[in-house]
Amino acid sequence: MLPSHPFLRRAQAAAFFSNVGLLSDPALQPKFVELAPNALDPAFLFKDFSVGGQPAMNPNFNVRITETEQQTGLIQPSNRKKLWTQVWGYGSRTVSWPGQTIQVVNSSAGGAEEALVRWSNELRSKSHLLPLDTNVHWCYSLHGDNSANGVDYRAFSIKNNGVPISTHLHGANSDFQFDGNPEFFYSPGGKVTGPQWDFVPGGFTDHFRYNNTVPACQLWYHDHALGITRLNVYAGLAGQYIIRDQFDTGLSSNPLGLPAYPYELAYLVQDRMFTEKGALFYPAFPGDPFYDDFITGEGVILPPEHFPNGGPTALAEFFGDHIVVNGKIWPKANVEPRHYRLRLVNGCDSRFMVLQFVAVAANVTDPNHSSAGAPLPFWVIGSDQGLGTPRETDTLVFEPGGRYDVVLDFSQVPFGSRVIMKNLGGDSPFGGAFGADLAPEDLFDDRQTDRVMAFDVVKPKSGVADNFQPQLLPDYAGVSGSATVRRVALFEGNDGFGRLQPLLGTVKSGNLNTTNVATAYAWFQPTTELPSLDGTEVWEIYNFTADAHPVHLHLVNFEILDRQVFEYQVTGSQMIPQHDGMMGEAPEISFIKHFSAAPVGPEYFQAAPKDMVTALPGNPEPESGNPTGQVVRIKARFNKRGQYVWHCHILSHEDHEMMRILQVT
Repeated sequence: MLPSHPFLRRAQAAAFFSNVGLLSDPALQPKFVELAPNALDPAFLFKDFSVGGQPAMNPNFNVRITETEQQTGLIQPSNRKKLWTQVWGYGSRTVSWPGQTIQVVNSSAGGAEEALVRWSNELRSKSHLLPLDTNVHWCYSLHGDNSANGVDYRAFSIKNNGVPISTHLHGANSDFQFDGNPEFFYSPGGKVTGPQWDFVPGGFTDHFRYNNTVPACQLWYHDHALGITRLNVYAGLAGQYIIRDQFDTGLSSNPLGLPAYPYELAYLVQDRMFTEKGALFYPAFPGDPFYDDFITGEGVILPPEHFPNGGPTALAEFFGDHIVVNGKIWPKANVEPRHYRLRLVNGCDSRFMVLQFVAVAANVTDPNHSSAGAPLPFWVIGSDQGLGTPRETDTLVFEPGGRYDVVLDFSQVPFGSRVIMKNLGGDSPFGGAFGADLAPEDLFDDRQTDRVMAFDVVKPKSGVADNFQPQLLPDYAGVSGSATVRRVALFEGNDGFGRLQPLLGTVKSGNLNTTNVATAYAWFQPTTELPSLDGTEVWEIYNFTADAHPVHLHLVNFEILDRQVFEYQVTGSQMIPQHDGMMGEAPEISFIKHFSAAPVGPEYFQAAPKDMVTALPGNPEPESGNPTGQVVRIKARFNKRGQYVWHCHILSHEDHEMMRILQVT
């Protein structure tokens, strides 16, 4: 979010030292040694109500949320000893990071009309696993004036009441009380419940019901508690949720010829930092990576009565230097020379990835090795909410919160070789550039984040038929019907302490060539997005910031229509009230003009039902002329009444006010 990112280089150059001591050096950690758990392996599925690894027909799951320890593949470099990492996880008898996969059959294929999941909060810790900034707008900072039920939540604490959670099934078409709204949080045993539960008939419940009458798709579940989503997800609270239908059955006999288990692999990709002893590390104090440039380097003075040791403070974004796939650092999979289906989830806080697959010689760990060939072609056949119009490509932008359904043919490389999933994205806020277009300051020194995992083509091909033919897959029809237009906006401002604060807002309807056309809002200000029940809307999302934001709407799936570049003027500042009575500020946008088409490159896949859209930036600081932004248009139908949210899926952004209520009336 800065014109350049020197903090990234300084963070790495400081010998990986922080307030907790030495951090794990990613260059000294093994690459492509651990086998990547497949989230669709029968051993990884919730089995209480699922027989033989097949999807549950009458789904009813009891999911515990508690602490555990697990090995991620980290080692102590001096003696090669494997290290243990304390995490929070989801599970039944045992828990893990990521949580086991929930897989169900939809009602059109004979399954139940809804799935029942009990999310049992057992996080009775006396403190958070990670540094908690209590000065942001979070669960236990709500007070009577800003609480829907008038309760002063400042009387509660993690020490006395445990960790609050609010599980969100990302992409689900759920009734509002089961959606994971940040103010539907609850402590262990439900002894403290968020203010929105007061508006639910019958009150609080930890038994959530999920609509199962939707087409096959890849959802994922993660925590969404107010102001601590970034911390709870970082601690391990994420997992996958797969819906099957009569076409995408998950079986080798499926009528679409899709690769099925064991040739269907599901991976949650995340980035992390660790201490040299294997503990999760999250920066929040002076001396930590990123602190100087986001706090002291920006002239922010944090008052000691709120930040006694200079922290803990929320930072604007996070980029880990270790890549983790299904809880393992830089793992590998052994594959046959045939088509595989890869179901990918980007579960990072802030990191956009740009994926390629390159073949290298056996045992090579560097995707830029001299043995590396040209990027391999692969098919993208779907995205967030299911199958789309298939398209062959060799490069794919992979945004936080996004899911992509990819088919790669490993028979196109020599047997015995290795294919590396390569990342061309930077270690910095994403503005659309990647690969050779990145500046050196956008990359970690001695960076290891240019590789994700590897596939070793070492297994002989079995007799199971390989029937993948992309022409057999249906095209995406989009969202039908006429629609009204709603204009919303993305801003960068500052909170009451002067810290960078990303915000959402609105753009005036009607004539844009007028004054004061864009207004920013904090989370708790009156709701401005009020679509009608069963109404269809086109949302125009105006980006007035310097970076891309992955925007997520709860409840709906949408069609991405088009993009345009526009000019605008900044004429001053608007004051933004904060939850604690302080005032922040955001730019005042007064004039918008001169729209022109902004086509995106082939590395963006949009021809599928989506719940994530990348709002790309323009140029907010041109050398001459007016600043420019980009507007992306999406189309959605709102089919359930109730209170939902929309937000940026950079978790550090949504936790610091880049989230607003979406009320279907």
